[in-house]
This record gives sequence, C-alpha cells and structure tokens, in this order.
Amino acid sequence: MELEKKQAAGGPAGKPGKPGKAAAGQLLEERFVYKDDDQIDKAFDWKQFTRLFGYMKPYARQMLPIVSVLMILGTVTKLTVPFLTSMAIDKAIAPKEGSPSLTLLYTLTASVIVLYLIQWIAGVYRIKYTNVIGQRVIYDLRSDLFRHIQKLSFNFFDKRPAGSVLVRVTNDINSLQDLFTNGVVNLMIDCVQLVGIMVILLLINWKLGLAVMITVPIMFLVSTKLRQKIRIAWQDVRMKNSRINSHLNESIQGIRVTQAYTQEQENMQYFDAMNMDSRKSWNKASAMNQGFGPIIEVTGGIGTMILFWFGAYLIQSGDLTVGYLVAFSTYVSNFWDPINRLGQMYNQLLVAMASSERIFEYLDEQPAVQDKPDAKPLPKIQGDIRFKNVVFEYEKGRAALKGISLDVKAGQSIALVGHTGSGKSTIINLIGRFYDIKSGELTIDGQDVREVQLQSLREQIGIVLQDTFIFSGTIRDNIRFGRLDATDREVEEVAKAVDAHEFIMKLPRGYDTEVEERGSALSMGQRQLLSFARALLADPRILILDEATASIDTETEIKIQDALKILLQGRTSFIVAHRLSTIRHADKIVVLDHGEIKEEGNHAELTERDGIYNGLIEAQFRFL
Repeated sequence: MELEKKQAAGGPAGKPGKPGKAAAGQLLEERFVYKDDDQIDKAFDWKQFTRLFGYMKPYARQMLPIVSVLMILGTVTKLTVPFLTSMAIDKAIAPKEGSPSLTLLYTLTASVIVLYLIQWIAGVYRIKYTNVIGQRVIYDLRSDLFRHIQKLSFNFFDKRPAGSVLVRVTNDINSLQDLFTNGVVNLMIDCVQLVGIMVILLLINWKLGLAVMITVPIMFLVSTKLRQKIRIAWQDVRMKNSRINSHLNESIQGIRVTQAYTQEQENMQYFDAMNMDSRKSWNKASAMNQGFGPIIEVTGGIGTMILFWFGAYLIQSGDLTVGYLVAFSTYVSNFWDPINRLGQMYNQLLVAMASSERIFEYLDEQPAVQDKPDAKPLPKIQGDIRFKNVVFEYEKGRAALKGISLDVKAGQSIALVGHTGSGKSTIINLIGRFYDIKSGELTIDGQDVREVQLQSLREQIGIVLQDTFIFSGTIRDNIRFGRLDATDREVEEVAKAVDAHEFIMKLPRGYDTEVEERGSALSMGQRQLLSFARALLADPRILILDEATASIDTETEIKIQDALKILLQGRTSFIVAHRLSTIRHADKIVVLDHGEIKEEGNHAELTERDGIYNGLIEAQFRFL
C-alpha cells in the first residue's frame, strides 16, 4: 500500500502547520491518502479463497481422516439425543398403550448421558487436532510472506512505509488464526448438522418439515443484502488499521525529531484522529455483523410459531405424537443455531478475505530485480567494472543517470563526489544491482550484471553505509553478520584491524555484550567501527563506502585511516564522501552533476583545474 504524504494545511495565524484539535480529522484526510482505496470495491474472489485454503492441503491429508471421524461422531451423537427424548415421552412416560416404564426411562436417560460424554470427548480431541492444523497453516503463511518480502527489490520499499509492511506480517496474518484453527471445521460441522436435521425432520413428518423450513429462503434473501456491505466494511477496517501502524512506526522512528521540534501535541492529534477513524470503522462493521442475529431470531420465531400451530393440528389429527413434537422442536432449535453460526462464519470469512487480499497482494508482488532463467553464478571476480552509456530512472521520464560511462580497473579506489542528487548513491546501487538500468551496459570482469545470479554477485560486494544498522544481539554477532561461519578469533582479528577492539573490551561483557536494536547504547563512531569490522570480515572483492565516515569525529577518523588502507587493499572500492581526507588518496575521483560525469582524475589533477571539484574543496575549507 503506497502512502502519499501531503503537506498539511496551515493552522491559526502565526502558527502554520499546527492544526487545532477540531481540524485533526480534516488534516488526516489531507495528510494520508491511500492509493489502493479502490480495492474496497473488488468483488469476492473465489480464486483467492481457494488459494488461501490451499495452505491446509498438506496437513488435511494427514489429519483429515481423524478430524472427520471425530466430527461425524460428535454430530451423530448430538442428533440422536432428541430422538431418544421423543422415545422417552412416547414409550416410557406417556405411552398410548400400557403403563409408564421406569426401566425404559432409566435406560434412555443413561443412553443420553453416554451420548453427551462421547460428544464431549470427540469435541475435545477435534479441537486439539484442528488447533494443530491451524497453527501450522499460520506458520507456513507467515513464513512464505516474510521470505517473499526479503526477496523484493528496493523500489518496493521505496514506495511503502515500514508500518504498512509490518501490519501484513503481523495483524493480517493473525486475523486468519480463528478461521484456520476452528472456523473451517465448525463450518463443516454446521453443514453436516443442517443436512442431518433436514433429513430427520422430513422423515418424522414431511409436511411439518416443509412448513417450518419455508422461512429459510426468506432469511437467506434478506441476509444476502448485507454481505457486500459487510465485506467492504471489514476491508475498510483493515486499511484504517494499516494507516495507524504506518503512522505509529513513523512516529517511533522519528521520536527524536518530534521532541526536538516540540511537535508531540500535533502528532498526538493526528494519531487521535486516525484512532477515532479506526474505531468508527470497526463499530460500523461490527454493527453490520450484528444484523445477522436479529434476522435469524425473527426467522426462527416465525418458524417456531408455524411449528406449534401446525404441530398442534397434526397431533389432534393423529399424524404426530407429543414426543415427536418435542423432538421436532429440539431439532428446529438446533437447526437455527448452525444457521446463525454460518452467518457469523461468513462474517469471519469476510474479515479473513479482507486480510488475505492484502497478504496475497504482497505475495504476488514480483521483484523488479531478479535472476533471469538462464542466469549463471558469477565466479570469483577480479573487480574490473565498466559503465557504458548507462541510463537509469527512479521514475519514468526523470533520469537519475544520463549516459554514464566509466572504466574502473581491479584494485582501484574510486571516489564519487558531487552535490546532493548528483547520482553518487545511484551508481553504487547499480553495482550491487539493487536496481536495474534502463539502457546501456554495466559489466564486472566483462560479464553483464543482469546475466548473473544475484546472490553470487552480492556475495562479493561489501557495503558500509553512513547510517550503520546494528541488530539486536551481541557485538560478536553483529560483526559476524559479515560472514556467519567466522570463528571468534577471526571476529576479534578484524575488530583489532579497524581499531574497534579497544572500545569493545571496555564494554561490560566485551564481545558478548548485548546491544539493542540500532545500537542506541553505542556512539555513532563505535557503530561505524563495527560496520568496518563487519565489511572486513566478509572480505568482499568490491567494497562500497557510502558516506561511511561522515558521522565519525576527527579523532576517530584518524584512528580508522590506517584501517581503511587495510580494508581497501587489493579491492576495487567506491567511496562516496565529502571529506577531503577520505577521498584525496583515491586513485580516481569522479565528479558528478545532475546525473552526468563532469570531471575525472586524481586529487592533484582536479585541484589544478578551475572546475566543480575545486569549488567543492574550496567551499569545504571555507566552513572549517
């Protein structure tokens, strides 16, 4: 789901962008616009329904026989009880001929108790097995979704907030649990029970059976009118919840900025408006759900009136006994219960379908960058890289690179410099094939990157970013992320090489110190040193440093200059940086401007020219 952020309208005079509480709802619509709102109008997709329940097939084959036996056993025992009750009335309590029989009454009573016991045991084990199946299905579905998301390209995440992705893997999957753990089996039980009751009613007295069931078509006709509205209402609930999750994730990630600009109150107003919107949507959908109950009750009431009116007539005419009328009444009562549950089940199914639409939307999303059918593994590379007339667009009609041509020899270090938006990060993203070029050619050791397998390409590329991501876990685990099979000794050696060993040993448990997500307990410089150690451990043939020293203080930068020499030795490297100390020793400096290469050469050659590079250097010195 793509979230477009629009600039909020101005508030009171002198406070632009700060809305009052009354305006929060209006600003909510202005600030958050969902492009896939039209999905609400889609019809019920039976193909998708079949696809969703296809996840049950592997386990249905294993457990379906057991569940079926337990289901049939429970249903048969339940349907037998009213028949025994009628026998107790007509044969033991008030027989037409002879005197009442206590022996028969006790026997029938004991039989009913045994049947209820069997029904209870069958229900316990049925629930146990169906829960096992349901949880396995949820596990498989969640695993498939997460695995697929891991394969999606950068452009997928460029268009979606993290909260929207998160809600698919958590809330939307969780909403399917009830359906798979007990909903499906309950649906089967209710259907079997309905068929069984209708057969029994017609066998007892077909005239009375038809008279009672005449209300069923009326009930279905009325309830059908609600189905479309209910489905749309639950889809709306899911979309509103996704909106809340997206905003919540954004708020948590940007809490420092929010507090720094004292925007807590405004942020709360936006959240309150979304929360209220979600509550109203839920209430609306829930109210529609409750519409099924009165329909069933009214229809059941009419059926009961017909039962006793026509039943009394049949008793007087001798076509029906009192015992059978009591049994008939019990069966009719049991008839409306599953119909009511089926109505609720349909609502539950609508909720599940609303979630499954969103889940399959992601599962059907194809990576923009993927291996060709005939792609071959990339052998160990030397590191020769060539851009030949490369054109790339993030958006159609807006070229980020305009005919870039660049030759890089194995082992060379290339510094990319230029103003913001000049194309530096785009070039390094194309080397790792995180995006595909529109036209031209990009080769590594003479092989087009689009013709080789992605994994074999990226395994030989190391990237150190400005915003280093530290995972929850130990310091050792974060360094080992560069190569998972590395030994503890190898981890410590690379840490020493980048001068990270000293600060690591000062931590409470050294390399086994637990760090929180994003490494909030570490300084920016310490996180960068860990990222250097991670890259060195991976031992890539091509190394990319994207503003990797931008957040490091001067003292720390001095420490890692020697480490950089070790890190860059024998590797083809691309360095995106503005600091002169980081780029001046590069073999070649490439100056970019608006997606084009304007200058090339080493530091000495470029400073002799009165060009863009020289202007950047002079500007840097002016602000020192």
